[in-house]
Amino acid sequence: MAHAYTPGLKVTVRTKIVKERRLPLQGEVMVSKGDVVKGDMVVARTALPGNVTTINVAQMLGALASDLSDLMQKKPGEKITKGEVIAESKGLFGIFKSKVESPIDGEIESVSPITGQVIMREPPQPVEVDAYIDGEVIDVFAGEGVKVETTGSLIQGIFGFGGERRGIIKVLASKPDEVLDAKMLTADMKGQIVIGGSLVTGEAIQRGMELGILGIVVGGIEDSSIKQVLGYDIGVAITGSEPIPITVVVTEGFGNMPMALRTFELFAELDGERASINGATQIRAGVIRPEIIVPREVKGKEASRSSLEEGLKVGTQVRIIREPHFGSIGKVVNLPVDLEKIETESKVRILEVELADKKRVRLPRANVEIIEA
Repeated sequence: MAHAYTPGLKVTVRTKIVKERRLPLQGEVMVSKGDVVKGDMVVARTALPGNVTTINVAQMLGALASDLSDLMQKKPGEKITKGEVIAESKGLFGIFKSKVESPIDGEIESVSPITGQVIMREPPQPVEVDAYIDGEVIDVFAGEGVKVETTGSLIQGIFGFGGERRGIIKVLASKPDEVLDAKMLTADMKGQIVIGGSLVTGEAIQRGMELGILGIVVGGIEDSSIKQVLGYDIGVAITGSEPIPITVVVTEGFGNMPMALRTFELFAELDGERASINGATQIRAGVIRPEIIVPREVKGKEASRSSLEEGLKVGTQVRIIREPHFGSIGKVVNLPVDLEKIETESKVRILEVELADKKRVRLPRANVEIIEA
C-alpha cells in the first residue's frame, strides 16, 4: 500500500549512511573496494579542460591566412606563457616586424590556414573528490568515483546553504530557544561547527566567517539575514555552491523557531565529535536535504537503527510543512481511512496531529513530513 506523506527529515542517533562520490567527468579513482577512508581523503581526481581563447593572428600581422603556419613561432601542442611571442611577420627587408604575444598561459591547440585564427587553451583545472565521511569503500565506479558507507548519527535540516565541510561540533546554546548572535562567537571556535538554538542573525554568520568557523546549525533564520550574508535573495533552485567559507543549516524553518528538543539533545550528545556538514538544499523533484553526519562506532552487538520505512501510523512523530501550523511538531493520533473534502474542494486523505500544547489539528497527509528516529 502506498503512503500519502512527504518523506521527512531524519534525526537519527545511529543509522547506516551511504554516500556516492563521483567526478564530473571521467578520471582516476584513487582507492579500492574495502579501503577504510577518512572524510578529507581524496578518493578520485580528474582535470577539467582549460578555457579556450581565440585570436585572429593573421589579421593582426597583416598576413594571409594561408601563410600563418610559416609565421608561427609556436606550433600546436607547444606550451606558451602570457606575453610570449607566438607569431612574427617577416617584415620589410627583415625589419619593421610585427609580433603577436600570447594573452594567456597554456598551449597552442590549433592554427587555421583558412581563417587565420589561432586557438589557445589555458592549463587544465584539477578536480578532486574527497570521501566526505569517514567510512569504508563498498563500491567503485571505474573512472568515476566510489560509494562510501559508514554508521553514525544523521541530522537533516529543512534548509541550508554553503558547501561540504568537516569540523568539530561545538554546542554553544544552552537551550533550544536561545538566539545565536555575533557576540557569542569567539576566536577559539575556528574550524568548528557551532550549534545554536532558535535563530542566527546575519551579523553572527558574518562574524563566523571572519573567525574561520566552518558551520552554524540553528532552528531558524530570517530571509533578510540570508540576503545580508549572500548579497542577494536566494532562489528556489539548489543551494550549496555559494562562494562563502561557511555552511549554515536550519533544522526547523524560517523565522525565530526553537530547535526541536530531540535534535538539540542529540547535538549535546555529539558535542566535541568530528562531523561532516553540507548545506545543499533542493525542494523540488529529487529532494536534497542539508545534513550533519557524525560517524560513530557500533559497539558490541548493538545494531544500527535504520530509518523508518513503514510510513505514517498512529504515534508517528511528524512536522507540519504548510501554513497555518508550519514548523509545528506533533504526533499522529488518528488516520481516517475515508477521503475528506478540503478548502480547495479536493478530496484527500487526512490525519489528525496532536501538537506540543495538546491541541489537535486535522490536515491533509501531504502537509506533513515524518521525523525519522
